[in-house]
Amino acid sequence: MTSRRPQAEAAAPRAAAGHAPVLHAPVMLAEVLAALAPRDGGLYVDGTFGRGGYAVGILEAADCRVVGLDRDPEAIAHGRALAAGYGGRLVLVEGRFGEMDRLVTARPVDGVALDLGVSSPQLDVAERGFSFRFDGPLDMRMGGNGPSAADVVNSLPEGELADVIYRLGEERRSRAIARAIVAARAEKPIERTLELAELVRSVVKPAKDGLDPATRTFQALRLYVNDELGELERGLAAAERMLAPGGRLAVVAFHSLEDRLVKTFLRQRSGTAARGSRHLPPSVEPGPEVGGSFALLHRQALQPGKAEARANPRARSAKLRAAERTAMPPLAGSAAAGEA
Repeated sequence: MTSRRPQAEAAAPRAAAGHAPVLHAPVMLAEVLAALAPRDGGLYVDGTFGRGGYAVGILEAADCRVVGLDRDPEAIAHGRALAAGYGGRLVLVEGRFGEMDRLVTARPVDGVALDLGVSSPQLDVAERGFSFRFDGPLDMRMGGNGPSAADVVNSLPEGELADVIYRLGEERRSRAIARAIVAARAEKPIERTLELAELVRSVVKPAKDGLDPATRTFQALRLYVNDELGELERGLAAAERMLAPGGRLAVVAFHSLEDRLVKTFLRQRSGTAARGSRHLPPSVEPGPEVGGSFALLHRQALQPGKAEARANPRARSAKLRAAERTAMPPLAGSAAAGEA
């Protein structure tokens, strides 16, 4: 692998004369580029392409190639005009980033970027059903297939629904919400976003910090419908398998469940996971010793600067964790399931 560009240079994308405009400003772009340190001739994967913000940043930082993945067909369709402006350096693939080591067959891969959660364009389109700010069908599916959020709230047993809202939404009033949902759906199916939001607001009091009472319930349903935590686990393991030694992984998370999963994965893979008491039996699955498959780039997660947090409310909860792939083999049990 050739030497990387200095991080300061990588963090400042070059101007792109004639390229299609990027409508979505990605969170912590400068920090992500500094972590990835794109180099000329490299191959990078933007596993959550969205509107192409990270992909364009990487392409403008170095004369490299980027594969943009997204499970949302609308994101892929929107990105075609953008890809046309890069002369074959940007390739778009519809699919889940949890399967990126199967979808991206070119090797070696020098960097992987993941921007977790729902994208701003998805939130802003009422028909997608992600937001409690607009009235729309209660959908929330990123890829358009499988059960919708309406299917979930109208079919899950009360106890299971309460567990989903508590576990994935960290909502303390989950039992009361589930009870209200079951009572309401006995009268008629719950099919609209505002219908569900008002139902939750009738049970949960407004928070002192101004957080809408429906926020955690909508988050839980979205995570459940799209299996986002399972997808993240698979995606992290796939990145470990496909990154070349010296390749970089940069992950931006927006809530504690995602960030905790990324933090645990990287600490285990880097050998920095907290060890149990020497007075207790050893763990059945201990983390690797120091010198694992990843080396952390930062001991703690990075957060947006004050200016970005002021300018973009979505950025306020963002955390970036990044690591560099070593020459050590992937942790046992994370081997690829085979080529399609």
